[in-house]
Amino acid sequence: MNRIVYLTFYFKPDLCAGSFRNSPLAFELASQAKLKDAFIDIYTTLPNRYSSFDVEALEVEEFENIRIHRISLPPHKSGMLDQVFSFWKFYKEVIKLNRSKKASLVFASSSRLFTAFLGYRIASKSNAPLYLDIRDIFVDTMNDVFKSKLVKILILPLLKTIEVKTFKYAKHINLISGGFKDYFFRFKLPKYSYFSNGIDEEFISGNRSNQSGEVSNTYKLIVYAGNIGEGQGLHRIIPQAAQLLGNDFKFLIIGDGGAKKQLQAEIKNLGLTNVTLNNPVSRDELRIFYDQSDFLFLHLNDYQAFRKVLPSKIFELATFNKPIIAGVAGFSAQFINKEVSNSFVFDPCDAIQLVEYLKSSKSYSTTDRHEFVDRFRRSKINKAMAKSILSYL
Repeated sequence: MNRIVYLTFYFKPDLCAGSFRNSPLAFELASQAKLKDAFIDIYTTLPNRYSSFDVEALEVEEFENIRIHRISLPPHKSGMLDQVFSFWKFYKEVIKLNRSKKASLVFASSSRLFTAFLGYRIASKSNAPLYLDIRDIFVDTMNDVFKSKLVKILILPLLKTIEVKTFKYAKHINLISGGFKDYFFRFKLPKYSYFSNGIDEEFISGNRSNQSGEVSNTYKLIVYAGNIGEGQGLHRIIPQAAQLLGNDFKFLIIGDGGAKKQLQAEIKNLGLTNVTLNNPVSRDELRIFYDQSDFLFLHLNDYQAFRKVLPSKIFELATFNKPIIAGVAGFSAQFINKEVSNSFVFDPCDAIQLVEYLKSSKSYSTTDRHEFVDRFRRSKINKAMAKSILSYL
């Protein structure tokens, strides 16, 4: 029997883009793998994305030809060192669990490079093909995030060495964003594909706002849901915009992350009463908040690396008929302007631009985005991607 090793740091019931992408993909892969007499071992973690969201999950779970191994990690607050220690625990445990096992194919979905490197270690030991799903360019991002020149001098060369070794070994690399294409041009050997993020059926079937009209609040409610990290840069846009907008507009921020304290400090410093912070909620609850909104909000910090990405949140928000306001640049801005109707794109961290749009927007309308939803159904993308992965067995 063929054995496929599937690596993803996040998996259901965790709440994050990595989990939402990999959970349905793994089960679609398992369904198709039956025809190739293949068994799938998934190595992931117990829910850990947010310290404020606690949900139980089994450490080992089996469904027909799929086995999920969830590794327990130490508690963390999403800081850089916390994440390093958490991944090191994951890395060691996965290596140990695969020490005496041979893989026929290794699939790794990675946003921080090291899951991809773990895939390389396991695949090279078994002389097996490695199929990578790249959700972010980690070296590029770290080059922006690291402020210290000394840290860059010490750490970036090591990251680049790991990157080159990993990507040169891979047989196939899927790039989740077309904006990554130029960066990977130097790695000639792998075959490339561009299976993007998609829209989950639970958002499509459970979406009520496509039949609802304008929300009749005495103020306009702007909803953001997701990670509150340095990458999102909410502390650099929401307090400033909220102060200028006043009580005619209110922000509801749902989530957690390493930069939440910075956001809270800015809100307190400005004495704002029109910004509310909620802890992460389940996707069923999240749909209710989206239904109650007037605008749906998306933002990335003003980093050069983020001009290449395509946030999964775009696909989630576009299933609702509400106007989308997005502080993004580069490939994301191009994608939204081209594909997502009734949206407004502004420069990252430019509160003035955002406020001018909201205050000058005289007409408010909702939009039917059924064509977008049909084109980017996650199930449709997963079927094609699973077939691509299995072609290497």
